[in-house]
Amino acid sequence: MPAADLVLTGAHVRTLDPARPTATAVAVRDGVICAVGEAADIRDWSGPGTEVVDLRGAHLVPGLVDSHSHPVWGLEMATGADLSGVRDLAGLRAALAGAERVGGWVLGHGLDHNAFEGRPVHHDLVADVLGDTPALLRLYDGHSALANAAALAAAGVSGPRSFEQRAEVVCDASGRPTGHLVEHAAMDLVTAVAPSPSPAERRARLLELLSAMAATGLTGAHVMDGGDLELVTAVAEETVLPVRLRFAPWCMPGADAETLDELIALQGRGGRHWLVGGVKFFMDGTVEGGTAWLDHPDCHGRGTDAFWPDPHAYAKAVRTLHAAGVRTATHAIGDAAVRHALDTVASLGPSGRGAHRIEHIETAPDELLPRFAELGVAASMQPPHTGYTRDDGSDEWSRRLGGERAARAWRLRDLREAGATVALGSDWPIAHYDARAVLATAQRPKGAAAHRAGLTPLQALEGCTTHAATAAGESAVAGRVAPGHRADLTALGVDPVRASADELLAAPVVLTVTGGHVVHRDAV
Repeated sequence: MPAADLVLTGAHVRTLDPARPTATAVAVRDGVICAVGEAADIRDWSGPGTEVVDLRGAHLVPGLVDSHSHPVWGLEMATGADLSGVRDLAGLRAALAGAERVGGWVLGHGLDHNAFEGRPVHHDLVADVLGDTPALLRLYDGHSALANAAALAAAGVSGPRSFEQRAEVVCDASGRPTGHLVEHAAMDLVTAVAPSPSPAERRARLLELLSAMAATGLTGAHVMDGGDLELVTAVAEETVLPVRLRFAPWCMPGADAETLDELIALQGRGGRHWLVGGVKFFMDGTVEGGTAWLDHPDCHGRGTDAFWPDPHAYAKAVRTLHAAGVRTATHAIGDAAVRHALDTVASLGPSGRGAHRIEHIETAPDELLPRFAELGVAASMQPPHTGYTRDDGSDEWSRRLGGERAARAWRLRDLREAGATVALGSDWPIAHYDARAVLATAQRPKGAAAHRAGLTPLQALEGCTTHAATAAGESAVAGRVAPGHRADLTALGVDPVRASADELLAAPVVLTVTGGHVVHRDAV
């Protein structure tokens, strides 16, 4: 018997493997779990070169996975001042007055729509504290930003623009830009001229970020963009990526046959701890930005258009990718967007079952819920997003939707009870990547979703393990502590199935193992 590279003993192992639900020891060789059992079962796997770690009663579970994240693309999004703590206009003005200049600009990220206190997003609100300094402030949703007059001038933006997707340079009645840029194509006009991190800074920040993610127990992330594959290649050749990355590059409106062929050709590209495996679509935008695709207009009279001006073109692109064996993930927040994505998978017939997923699903009526299980469509949801809403309905998200639709907020438990696969994530940098917070908030949603039951602790754990693996089509190799599965493992100081949400939030992360490599170690 060849010796293991790593043996973990003295643990309370919750395997999520029906064949053996619990154990106390695990052996790992060549990045794969080779044995699971009691100490006596594992003893013969130790050799001269084996690292043996006594977990001293820690709780070992399958490696936690963030099912929706942007750790590479998000490096640029998260540049500059962190505005996530700003709660009102006075706080925003104070933060901008003291903000560090980056390349002569003020850059900020994580700004809550509610900080504008119900006012339209407009650069006049902060003009006096910025003066002639160009500024680009990304709102928390990642789909909108505020650019001041100097930044708009630097980008040559002086009026409305036309886009292939549902994007907008918001203008006032006289045609002057307000600085509110809605959706990626509009924001790109200014990001193209704004300062961005150097390649060296990006490399350092990527490793720093992934290490910090691993320190919360994360071993993997489903990356819902194409990132910078050259950067990832270079970093992965130099060192071990602390978090396993699975990329789904974007397919945007206007994609032609050549673009689809390029996306198909990218599939399977990868290296140690990273892989391109899927394609990401946008069926709509965000509620707060007025670009969620809804069955009926929002309270501002907006939200009745799909992100793809021709929704049938989206469906055709999905069918083309499906025929080539490519898994798809579709951003769909509004009820009409979710319905169209489900209809598209239904059009694929039986072969579509288990191959596609929908991201976000922030509001959905009862009749759509059973279709997820019927069609084998995974629901990928981000419980921390509920924190941007308020239980009294006074937040921008709830006001936009109105009471009836806001009452359908983030139906995590309802989807699970309807038989759906429910994978959980953070959508970093939209919300913090801490895996413990994802688990805790799934059990105890906030704001508009606080009135409904969250997931049970076991369901939440499954959302970051077995259900995450199912959503990625990786159930045969991931999501369980079982022989033949990847050696992606998380050891916590508390049992995530028995601890309260508050205990889980503060739980020590004792050990994180990715691909058999110890990537985080706390005192044990």
